[in-house]
Amino acid sequence: MQREIQPERPRRTHRTDWMSLLCGLLFIGIGIRYLAGPVPDAVVMAPIIVGGLGFAAFVAILAKIIRR
Repeated sequence: MQREIQPERPRRTHRTDWMSLLCGLLFIGIGIRYLAGPVPDAVVMAPIIVGGLGFAAFVAILAKIIRR
């Protein structure tokens, strides 16, 4: 009984999409915050969301520059 030898395929990987990863973590964190305790004030949460999205965009831009 002979085993057929299959040629190895090169492993296909993709680059990390930092914008999507950080935005997802931000919204998961905010969701946990809303579930964990009393509802935070929207006046406080709006700048946190905007700042977090801005930070995610900044990291994504830096990652794109570094990859080149």
